[in-house]
Amino acid sequence: MKYDISTLPTPFYIVYEDKLRKNLDLIDRVRREAGVEIIMAFKANALWRTFGIFREYGFKSTASSINEMRLGNDELGHRVHAYCPAYTPATINEYISGSSHITFNSVDQYLRFKDDIARHNASGGDYVSAGLRVNPQCSVIETDIYNPALPGSRFGVTAEMLCKKLPAGIEGLHFHQLCESTSKDLAKVLDAFEQQFGWAISKVKWVNMGGGHLMTREGYDVEHLIGLLKEFKSRHPHLQVILEPGSAFTWRTGDLITSVVDVVENQGVRTAIIDASFACHMPDTLEMPYQPLITESVDADSVKDSLAYRLGGNSCLSGDFVGDWYFEKPLKAGDRLTLEDMNHYTTVKTTMFNGLQHPDIIFAKSDGRIEYLRRFTYEDYRNRMS
Repeated sequence: MKYDISTLPTPFYIVYEDKLRKNLDLIDRVRREAGVEIIMAFKANALWRTFGIFREYGFKSTASSINEMRLGNDELGHRVHAYCPAYTPATINEYISGSSHITFNSVDQYLRFKDDIARHNASGGDYVSAGLRVNPQCSVIETDIYNPALPGSRFGVTAEMLCKKLPAGIEGLHFHQLCESTSKDLAKVLDAFEQQFGWAISKVKWVNMGGGHLMTREGYDVEHLIGLLKEFKSRHPHLQVILEPGSAFTWRTGDLITSVVDVVENQGVRTAIIDASFACHMPDTLEMPYQPLITESVDADSVKDSLAYRLGGNSCLSGDFVGDWYFEKPLKAGDRLTLEDMNHYTTVKTTMFNGLQHPDIIFAKSDGRIEYLRRFTYEDYRNRMS
């Protein structure tokens, strides 16, 4: 029996198992055919109640905090690939014990903690391999807030800084230059990486190509990606190659269902106020910024006499609105709207600003059943405060 969500109270996020498995199947195919390791980034997806599906495929994970690392250890049952801009004496040993690979952002950070790694490895514990984040200074991202290759970037070590010498004990190189990018973008970055760090590649055991490989987006050239990775491996057959896409795992696997609660008009601008918030529940729409698709909207060029509306979030932030969208009929209180593709980088970034009720999180299973992964209450808001 097919699930029915029409009577469920809004707002709620909904994640679709069938769509998630479709993405995982494609990523698994790239992993197998290219002969690389592809790991999931918790910064894009931390819905741990769905991790049973990820375990079926054997995907591992990457973490940038102790909390993310523990989630990988506890819920996926493996040691993670760790990267943090700056480790501290209070956290380094926990990172080491919970990680299989640990990447340092600077040479100074590595030199500060290399003895901790050596002691751990000498003690007979599970081996941890140390890597260094490098910056090929190849910019392929248009949105500055997501661009790690901007001048003055705090991320990674340039070739000039290394003077063709790797610190003793470094076994891997890690670069991250992409954001929802294409395989053609990766080709540009790889060219810069090999030109600038070719002297170091033969000295390490692994290369992590970071995230931003949006291989599950419609139109992405998957065959080109596989060929590109195979060519890189043929030039460097001794390397373990790792990719850690964030968005790709959960791209277009979930939506946010919301209801119109009021319609206001001011100086000719119609705004439908919804029971959700862009600022609180869809923050990337304001940070990126971008305008999500709405299933119930129409193309203004295709539908004569369609009506333009902004959507306004139900918070007191003046800028909590996005628009315009177009609709065939006037919007009214009670109308439901489906804001598409609200899973990756969405549930992990939400806030409880204004104490707005947080959307429930629902899992639409392949067998037609609906499962509530989480229903938020007043206590969730209260317990976040001191």
